[in-house]
Amino acid sequence: MKLILASSSPYRVKMLAQLRLPFDTCSPGIGETPLAGEAVDDYVLRLAEAKARAVAARYPDSLVIGSDQACTLNGLILGKPADADAARKHLKLCSGAWVEFRTGLALLNTATGTMRKRVEAYRVKFRTLADDEIRGYIRLDNPLDCAGCFKVEAAGIALFDALDGRDYHTLLGLPMIALVDMLREEGLNPLLAPGYSQPG
Repeated sequence: MKLILASSSPYRVKMLAQLRLPFDTCSPGIGETPLAGEAVDDYVLRLAEAKARAVAARYPDSLVIGSDQACTLNGLILGKPADADAARKHLKLCSGAWVEFRTGLALLNTATGTMRKRVEAYRVKFRTLADDEIRGYIRLDNPLDCAGCFKVEAAGIALFDALDGRDYHTLLGLPMIALVDMLREEGLNPLLAPGYSQPG
């Protein structure tokens, strides 16, 4: 069976490549606006599943991965900043606070119709940031394409007092430990590649 990543995110591509399994990517092209009154977990699961289903018809006999992430502060979803000014406001709001990331993960077996999905959580504690630190950070990493407005794998690590969670990759948008669990449930064990065998 083929492995398909329903995403064009270079961050997710890089993480999935760690497993050293062959895979293709396909951008799902879906809207990502939350529904009125939608809980954060429902939102990220809905989008993860929708991404997988959006490309499924093109890939019979495949395992399709969908993932979506939301950054929340006191239950409020913080979207990606539109520009540097929005990024400054975003980081000022997060200064000194715990910020939580909820990442929805879906794995669709297009041969059987089985959809496996779950939500993984990860938290970061921001240091109390001075205005010049915020401006300096935005110049360094230009994190406008990132939920949370930082790149923890780059200079963004200097923003934090603490990181807390099961899997660091959840913070980056693709919970790899959970994904490997799901792949193994579908009979694809990355440590036994390149073969794919059906369970049972």
